[in-house]
Amino acid sequence: MVSIRLNLHLVSDATGETLNSVARATVAQFEHAIITYHRWSLIRTRLQLHRVLEGIEAEPGPVLSTLLDEGLRADLEATCHRVGAAVVHVLDPVLGMLQSQIGEKAVSRPGRQYVLDADYFRRIDAMHFVLAHDDGQAPRGIMEADVCLVGVSRSSKTPTCFYLANRGIKAANIPLVPGTPEPDILANAPCPIIGLTLDPDALIEIRRHRLKLIGAVPYAYGAPTRDISAYIEPEAVAAELLWAKRLCARRGWPVINVTRRSIEETAASILQLMEAWHVRHQPP
Repeated sequence: MVSIRLNLHLVSDATGETLNSVARATVAQFEHAIITYHRWSLIRTRLQLHRVLEGIEAEPGPVLSTLLDEGLRADLEATCHRVGAAVVHVLDPVLGMLQSQIGEKAVSRPGRQYVLDADYFRRIDAMHFVLAHDDGQAPRGIMEADVCLVGVSRSSKTPTCFYLANRGIKAANIPLVPGTPEPDILANAPCPIIGLTLDPDALIEIRRHRLKLIGAVPYAYGAPTRDISAYIEPEAVAAELLWAKRLCARRGWPVINVTRRSIEETAASILQLMEAWHVRHQPP
């Protein structure tokens, strides 16, 4: 099948994250589409919209919108109709359904999900927590964590923790290094402990890339007495992963293989495991 080139305009009165997520999820289902994205964010006045309309006229293509202002929507729809571009207001079906269920008209105020409320400050606090407790720092802080991730070096612990922090979750992470005793705090952690692992070949490739970036510094592994060759030697890596899996099994910690998972998918699995852990540990 011949590839189709398409301009896709994402017009938002806020940050545009909602439209980015919708576009990413839907466009991924088409194998022969070559999409040129035009992102227009924080569009809240007619002057700002004028720039958007000029862009749509110059490079016509379908429009996804989260505009709430009726006047701006009308101007956008008029231009799209004139140039023959389809437009979809992606929030309308959900807003309509909720209005009928709740019995209240939506206030149509742009960016209300980004107000500086308790949820916002919880996310900021979680970000600070990840920075303070990354890679085994301040292990006593696990007593305040919502979850603790463990795994061998370069198993995506840190980026996953930051993603979770953006959801308001305080996530600590501790590396598992053969020959190095695990922190005693893990034995009595008041939060779920979840292991991350991946296939040996994938881990070796990630580590090789890391060593190339840092100039193959021998101490990058985190254990100065460890020969750097063991960091990427296939048999040593396989043995290291097996040791970590067995440790998690002995401790009863669930393990997620992140080899073919995005951080978003890994985080979704972690949230499910956290929920299951809390159900098991509810007081009778």
